Amino acid sequence: MTKDICWNCGKETDLEHIENYEDISVRGEVISVLVKYYKCHECGGEYEDPKSSYDPLALAYKVYRERHNMMQPEEIRELRQRYGLTQKDLCKLLGWGEVTLSRYENGALQDDSHNRMLQMIKEPHNLLNIVMQNGDFLAVKKREKLISLLENEIEETHSFPLILEELFGKYRPDILSGFRKLNLDKVFQTIVFFCVDGILKTKLNKFLFYSDFKHYKNNALSITGLRYVHLKYGPVPDNYEHYYATLQNVEESIKIEEEFIGEYVGEIFSAVRKPDLSIFSTSEIKTLIEVKDFFKNYSASGIKDFSHRERGYSETNDGQIIPYSYADYLQI
Repeated sequence: MTKDICWNCGKETDLEHIENYEDISVRGEVISVLVKYYKCHECGGEYEDPKSSYDPLALAYKVYRERHNMMQPEEIRELRQRYGLTQKDLCKLLGWGEVTLSRYENGALQDDSHNRMLQMIKEPHNLLNIVMQNGDFLAVKKREKLISLLENEIEETHSFPLILEELFGKYRPDILSGFRKLNLDKVFQTIVFFCVDGILKTKLNKFLFYSDFKHYKNNALSITGLRYVHLKYGPVPDNYEHYYATLQNVEESIKIEEEFIGEYVGEIFSAVRKPDLSIFSTSEIKTLIEVKDFFKNYSASGIKDFSHRERGYSETNDGQIIPYSYADYLQI
């Protein structure tokens, strides 16, 4: 309860902040999202916080895109900007109307044919073919720079991280991945973030689990797209050793050292460079910080025992992938 001016009746009165899950229909598909609003005890009116940027419809659209493997507005914008193209440039390359990309980048749902085209040009060789065929309108230097950039990316398509994604990331976004496609950049930078002050592997695995599941609980999407499996010492990222080996031996972003902890030898993971937080959204960064702060005084044994009490762990079997639907029962 808070005391403030009601935007309906204009009186200073008690306002109740209410959060409920409500169903929103997106192209005939019902999506449950968190709705936040105030209720005035004077007039009984209800209204959304005019000072908040929270938009339930935008969240429902985001969930819909994830479920149907559609690019998000920020992904479309990042793809375009990555190659130094204006909205007008890319529309002209693709044969679209000039305002089409503006609408998609500002939150409108793209149609299926346009989404397939956007997904297709994520592959550098596909975009290169389009530039070679339709890119004569670009300034000569801009076109040459774009072609050079795309050719260099094509040469690098067999780098180890991409092979890793090919091996472990070829699953569709669903309830087992938090309705997000595996994002290796976010996986790696999340790990580096938690390794800045040094961390035991057991705690690191739990930090990753709680970050993804907490973000899904609050936003209906995971951060990384990782799947988590039920193992003896609690929930851990599926195939986590591959990610750690890549960060240590290929990316050279972390170092791993053994350390005696009482009678046992533990692996301490430490970052050797700062994480790139620019790839995360505001809600994702907030979640990472909240998880790190919540467990800052937990020992490895303490966080293991804590995770064993999670319903998603107690109701699954050894080796089973834990669905993100259990995020609703998360203890944090």
